[in-house]
Amino acid sequence: MELKDTVEMMNSEDYKERFKAEYYQTKIRYDKLDKMTVKYEAGTLNFTPSCSLEVLKEQKKYMGNYIRMLRIRAEIEKIEL
Repeated sequence: MELKDTVEMMNSEDYKERFKAEYYQTKIRYDKLDKMTVKYEAGTLNFTPSCSLEVLKEQKKYMGNYIRMLRIRAEIEKIEL
């Protein structure tokens, strides 16, 4: 799934669909950031980021926590992710 695949869900009248889109968008961004930080640490990144690795890893940590909270909320509200 790509970000463009979540547009219709974000525009849904159903809050559960919008919730799923929010989760998927965050997860897509998290996964891309994770791949980037792995390459950064391995020295195989094909560009030089403006941000330090520490800043990117801190962002990834908070995104991971947010994803976990969305999963907990989905479980409570019986939203299938």
